[in-house]
Amino acid sequence: MRRPQRGLSDEDARHWAALARTVTPLHPRKPAPRPSPQPPAPAPVDAPVPVRKVKGRVPPPLPPRPVAKPQSDAPLHLDGSWEKRIAKGTLAPDFSLDLHGHGLDAAYQRLIHGLTQAKAMGARVVLVVAGKPRDADAMDRGNQRGAIRAKIAEWLHASEHGPDIVALRGAHRRHGGPGALYVILRKRR
Repeated sequence: MRRPQRGLSDEDARHWAALARTVTPLHPRKPAPRPSPQPPAPAPVDAPVPVRKVKGRVPPPLPPRPVAKPQSDAPLHLDGSWEKRIAKGTLAPDFSLDLHGHGLDAAYQRLIHGLTQAKAMGARVVLVVAGKPRDADAMDRGNQRGAIRAKIAEWLHASEHGPDIVALRGAHRRHGGPGALYVILRKRR
């Protein structure tokens, strides 16, 4: 016994196509996506890349993406009671780090290790004594007075401790004034 042929014969296909052209669909279908042609083979590395000329106006190049700057001593997520305690000098640090007498590399290591210790102890407020900030003209000299203080905010926000830091504030006069910072950490859960 012979199996019936699947699909339409050539004559039936022609009749079906003629009929289909006369019908308006209730819900038009989107045309089936055409297979994209194969991309050209990549050019050899040594060959110069051909330059395509574009007709019309060429849009200007996109501006460079802004680099995320480390956050400064600007207020972050602290309510008024924290600010009052800092201003009055009644905020008592839970942990202190003194970075005086260290070079930049040693100060960075001490800062990161000290914050790890402070977090392990459950400290919320860390006092970092680093020396008075230097003026803006001397910011690019890494070995001059105030170099550690100038780098602290950048170091903290780029470190693994960055997400745990709620705010950086200048310390009260009794805790070192402009030569020190309060690093306020997130509350441990």
